[in-house]
Amino acid sequence: MHLLSKSPLVIYIENFITDEERLHLQHIAEGHFKHSAVLKGGNSAIHSVRTSQSTTVDRDAVVRCIEARALDFQGFDVPESHLEPIQLVKYAVTERYHFHTDWFTNPSHATVSLGGNRISSFFGYVKADNVTGGGTNFPILDAPRDERWCRFIDCDEEYESGVTFRPIEGNVVYWENLLADGRGDQRTLHAGLPVVSGEKIGMNIWTRQMPLPADVRGD
Repeated sequence: MHLLSKSPLVIYIENFITDEERLHLQHIAEGHFKHSAVLKGGNSAIHSVRTSQSTTVDRDAVVRCIEARALDFQGFDVPESHLEPIQLVKYAVTERYHFHTDWFTNPSHATVSLGGNRISSFFGYVKADNVTGGGTNFPILDAPRDERWCRFIDCDEEYESGVTFRPIEGNVVYWENLLADGRGDQRTLHAGLPVVSGEKIGMNIWTRQMPLPADVRGD
């Protein structure tokens, strides 16, 4: 694990997903991807800011193992009921997700009955073989200056452009979305940059402030 930022908390984790788990996720998601939607005006809709395809995955034994790892990383005390179903996102050439936050800007999406807001995010790379482009950019974060980070981030990026994590299979970025008073942290703004060649499949794991309804969790 590598600490990129203390405020907001951003941690880079190597080998969070094993090769076997990555292949399993790709297998169970095959044939289920649909055009990704965004929440806009209180409704979920297809929008040009997000041109990928996405799907949630069934909570079989392998998926539950990955979920448990995400819970343990957050200090053991986060209940399983606070996790959203794992989402996979597939990006083909030219596809991207423009700048956005994972925390909800509309309070109606973060009510107690819906589990509150998203306190944390994991974004990992399930498939990125021979991919160019497709990095994950955080424009407001300060880019680290130690060249050892160049294993994981695009060091050719202009320093003023923030931090761009390169898509590396099995690795994930973890960050916390909310300030101490519960408001969303604007510094976690990020984007999935366009894929230039190859195909990228990412993985989202989001943790809520409160329990999610059982029908959303798939329990």
